[in-house]
Amino acid sequence: MALERYLIYFCVCTIVISTGVIFIDFAGGSSNEQTADATLEQQSQLPFSERKQVVQSNKNTTVISDHPGDRLIAFAPDGRLLYYNDTFDRYHDVDPIANGSSTVEVVGVEYLDLDTTRQFVQRINLTTGNSEIVYTHIVPRTGGPHRWHDVDRLGPHRLVVADIYRDSVFIVNTTTEERVYEWHAQDNYPLSGGGSWPTDWTHLNDVEALADGRIMISLRNQDQVIFIQPGEGLIEDWTLGAESEYSSLYEQHNPDYIPKERGGPAVIVADSQNNRVVEYQRTNDSWQRSWQWSDTEMQWPRDADRLPNGHTLISDSNSGRILEINESGDIVWKITGVSNYEAERLGTGDESSGGSSAATLDLASQGTRDAKTSQFKSIVGLIKNFLRSILPAKIINAALIVIPSWMSPQSIGAVFSVAYY
Repeated sequence: MALERYLIYFCVCTIVISTGVIFIDFAGGSSNEQTADATLEQQSQLPFSERKQVVQSNKNTTVISDHPGDRLIAFAPDGRLLYYNDTFDRYHDVDPIANGSSTVEVVGVEYLDLDTTRQFVQRINLTTGNSEIVYTHIVPRTGGPHRWHDVDRLGPHRLVVADIYRDSVFIVNTTTEERVYEWHAQDNYPLSGGGSWPTDWTHLNDVEALADGRIMISLRNQDQVIFIQPGEGLIEDWTLGAESEYSSLYEQHNPDYIPKERGGPAVIVADSQNNRVVEYQRTNDSWQRSWQWSDTEMQWPRDADRLPNGHTLISDSNSGRILEINESGDIVWKITGVSNYEAERLGTGDESSGGSSAATLDLASQGTRDAKTSQFKSIVGLIKNFLRSILPAKIINAALIVIPSWMSPQSIGAVFSVAYY
């Protein structure tokens, strides 16, 4: 009888704590979600001169592709909404045209009908709102990934495209629409690996054209960042990560290359399923982990850019946060309540092109909370972490795509706890 009574007490306490965690997330998260949706849309209807500060100020404009919110958003340095567009069905990659410019190129898609999707690269002046489509391509609309996630510019009339639909990378002349080079993952990888074939085999989600002519590619489902030389193919001894070697990379997004002149070769990457941002240094012809950062709230980050001032800009997708952390690992700027795929800080170079390696900056690997986090919140965090451990990261991350954005991974664990008992 005593054992049964203790079990009843334990179940009641678990339900009470879990319900409290869900309420805390709802009270804070639903408010953030309302800010992102209702407030931003409302502010977008006003002339810029009448808009109010809605996020923390910064020295430069911050551009965010809001996915799965399907918006392109930019915040001015004073924290006011600068640009807001939800015209198309998806936005992914965002690249600045040049330092000091308010013009960007974005990759997006438009569903023409139930069977057809139009991929496009659009150039947008965020200040004037003027835009033009610089390249477009039609693909079948399928149940699997078919929307391009990344395109990089090679010159005035050439683009390198991460073709997630065909598991390939191609270089296209945008004037003639001729594909002047194409590399297929099947040339080097067996169909037995990665995801399911042909639904979502590689989930090829990123390309970066390097100054030396190589192209860096992210094969998410193979857990690898690879390098190819156009005309020659895969450079095998430069591959970072290995399939199912999850301690290195686990379904990563948006790797950025840092060259030798800025302390590299190094690669900073959002290590999504490992819920961290990590950097690898090329040392003695191999990749060695040189830095990583995470905190207890991080959930499926999908972008990390090293800024010229040594800070790192992080898109923490499933937590609905954009973070800027300094050399000490402290959060010095953030936006909450905005779902995101990628963030760019204008005036700092394309992605990490203006930043230096962690080894050069002597960054210490760590995971710290916001300095303003109270002792009460730390206690709640301990409870949340316990509940979070109930489910594997991959299941939680998948669930976060379809559940309300205010629900954290801890809330998911809490829901399962309540349901179980």
